[in-house]
Amino acid sequence: MQKVVIAALGTLLLASVAAAPITAAAADAKAAPAAKGAPYKAPRNAFGQPDLAGFWSNATLTPLTRRPQFKDQAVYTPEQVKEMESSAAAEVEEGNQDTDPNAPAEAKPASSANIRPEFAAAGGDVGGYNRGWLDPGSHVMRVNGEPRTSLITTPNGQVPPRKAGAAPGPRFGGGMGSFDSYESRSLGERCILSFGRNAGPPMFPNGFYNNNYQFIQTKDAVLIEVEMIHDLRIVPLNAKHRTDGVRPWMGDSIGWYDGDTLVVETTNLPQAQHFMGSWKNLKITEKFTRVGQHRVLYQFTVDDPDTWDKPWGGEYEFSPLDGRIYEYACHEGNYALPGILAGARAEEQQKAEAAKLAAEKAEADKAAAAKATGKKGSAKAGE
Repeated sequence: MQKVVIAALGTLLLASVAAAPITAAAADAKAAPAAKGAPYKAPRNAFGQPDLAGFWSNATLTPLTRRPQFKDQAVYTPEQVKEMESSAAAEVEEGNQDTDPNAPAEAKPASSANIRPEFAAAGGDVGGYNRGWLDPGSHVMRVNGEPRTSLITTPNGQVPPRKAGAAPGPRFGGGMGSFDSYESRSLGERCILSFGRNAGPPMFPNGFYNNNYQFIQTKDAVLIEVEMIHDLRIVPLNAKHRTDGVRPWMGDSIGWYDGDTLVVETTNLPQAQHFMGSWKNLKITEKFTRVGQHRVLYQFTVDDPDTWDKPWGGEYEFSPLDGRIYEYACHEGNYALPGILAGARAEEQQKAEAAKLAAEKAEADKAAAAKATGKKGSAKAGE
């Protein structure tokens, strides 16, 4: 099988998933049709709330930002959808072929057009993930039946430009290239939060695997269990934001119901969990609306007057997971992270020893040169 290594995720261990997500469109197609012309009405749970409970997935082929070739095209054509989804199916079929037992250990560039560039770039060394462990999504994201070219809904499908004077956005890679301390490594690698912002807010698929969730509703709170890194996001209902200055992981979220929609407002995200460089005065508003028996519409709005001229956002639909999620076994301090830091210390020691030897050699060469010069001077004096 094609092997893939996810860069900077050496500490992550995969959990078992009972089944893959199924597309909302396919699931709703099997459901009993509503009365012609009648709008969908979300069922209510025992508390009289719109029922969002269950296991859901946001795995998709649609990227967060629109690929440049689509420019202002917000919706894929049927031909483009067919090409993308057929390529994904071929990728799975090819990736599930047996691995050559004589293949070299080093990563090699993908030899097939069916292997996505991001998977090929991620590696292929011994220890990498075979294709069977990956679940990046096999369908284009459809919102109200429209196959979207991006999750972001700005006119060009891109993040808006930053205001003049706003702090620059972060460089890609998180803790990559930093080996001073475990605290300088990425949150995903440290098993604190998922890479790719699965936990949110806002909540996005990571493009590789474990894009699954469980929504649990009680009278006073909504709980979102995030499969990746086993995060549990707790949203108290009809509460107020904290005023003690504490910035918890995933921020300070409060929620309320507006008709059939759960509205969640989050502030006080920690700097380490910034969103595209924004965190101090960032406010994220999310909306969860059951729009079909097998569809939950997710909408988000990002607002930071210090970073962008005006709020912006996006949307997608959660699809039902045909099964449930299980524990994701990942903890900070497992083998890879100490190994990364120990390797850096060993490399530093080797460089220090090499520098010491080079200095000693330079000193010896200098002394030898001086001695040779002195002998020449003595010889001339005796002539």
